[in-house]
Amino acid sequence: MTYRLLHIDDAERIEGHGFSWRPVRKALGTTAFGLNAYSAEAGEEVIETHDETSAGSAGHEELYVVLTGAAAFTVDGDEVAAPAGTMLLVPPGTKRGATATEPGTTVLVVGGAPGAAGPRSAFEHWYAAEPAYRAGDYARAAEIASEGLADWPEHPTLRYQLACFEALAGHREAAIEHLRIAFEKNPATRGWAAGDDDLASVRDDPALG
Repeated sequence: MTYRLLHIDDAERIEGHGFSWRPVRKALGTTAFGLNAYSAEAGEEVIETHDETSAGSAGHEELYVVLTGAAAFTVDGDEVAAPAGTMLLVPPGTKRGATATEPGTTVLVVGGAPGAAGPRSAFEHWYAAEPAYRAGDYARAAEIASEGLADWPEHPTLRYQLACFEALAGHREAAIEHLRIAFEKNPATRGWAAGDDDLASVRDDPALG
């Protein structure tokens, strides 16, 4: 089986702490991050007060996602209203807890050691540049996407996208260098370039072989 599917309503409920613990990590078998959920009724504690440094904690950075209902979080003394759809990120060492403020409140908690997820995915950088590209600000698009080179210096698709942005911005040498690396790391990008109008000004340059 290549995937697992679980609806929160079908997740096991384990009572005993004033709220219902939903052991979704065990049900789904996640190994890349911690994953659990908690359910409570209005006025009940839904996330116990803790700071991820106690003996039972894993020292996780935690993301709280309010799936249903609503919750009132207290984070280092600050009151945070969290209706359904809210995502709240709390680092280890910061005290947090929450009370359900609506019936049928369920909070999903995703956790992991800080830094464990590694760098942002390469695609996030060229996706982030899309608004500038669509606005015709190609130099800005290249600037935004170039931030990804710190973690992905030889990623062929990132280099290809940067070649497009730089070519459109009139930065010929930069575009050719990005395209040269893209062609070397993924020969399929040469075929992409053949029909890509964004690269019309540079794709036939002799430097690209």
